[in-house]
Amino acid sequence: MTFLRRFLSVLLVGSVTLGALAANRRDRTPKGAFTPGEYLTYDVKFGFLHVGHGAMLLAGIDTVRGHIAWRAVFTISGGTLFFKVRDSTMSWFDTASFSSLRFVQRLREGRYHADRDFHIYPERATYARNDKPEVPSVRQPLDDVSFLYFLRTVPLEVGRNYRFERYFQPEGNPIIIRVLRRERVTVPAGTFNAIVLQPQITTQGIFSEKGRAEVWLADDSTRVLLQMKSRLSFGSLNLYLNKISMSPPPAR
Repeated sequence: MTFLRRFLSVLLVGSVTLGALAANRRDRTPKGAFTPGEYLTYDVKFGFLHVGHGAMLLAGIDTVRGHIAWRAVFTISGGTLFFKVRDSTMSWFDTASFSSLRFVQRLREGRYHADRDFHIYPERATYARNDKPEVPSVRQPLDDVSFLYFLRTVPLEVGRNYRFERYFQPEGNPIIIRVLRRERVTVPAGTFNAIVLQPQITTQGIFSEKGRAEVWLADDSTRVLLQMKSRLSFGSLNLYLNKISMSPPPAR
């Protein structure tokens, strides 16, 4: 079931004072792209089999080492009778540059447990994992979650390829985004005009060149992730938007 976590991971209000400070720095976020409290839920299917649920929450504004940052939370739960997944991923990224500042994963997949806490330092292009020494990163780094929000601000044009060297772990670069076409798509949340992308990364997995994955974003100012499909050697793994809301359920 680790492939399920990898699939979804490429895919996440403070005080009045923090909100006022951030408002002056969000000039790089197109109006309507996303707002605090945005809560997206997804159904995950392996072929025709429903195997889990995912959710992305833009929780609001926070501070990290004096930086004004968005805080986003991604969760996934699911599995089968004998194998359960319950993962949580949090990302803090600068409200102006989208540079990642902190990236935390709490993974519970069957007997596999992992807790990773990455502190990322854009000003010196380094990062540290779980209090270990700093290692080289990149300028204006992005993590798995912040990249999805950053992508929603890019003016995507059909027929163009976009190349990014911003993944915070340099071995994951470059990330190539091919803009394939526009089309109408129906998911549980409704019917939308969509722009279809094909992401490719240098590492193995669903978004490698062999994965032939495609991603559908809403073809409007929100650029919400509507659907994701990947054709693999052992079957197809698909993600579908179930609901859009502006108020997440109470914490449990």
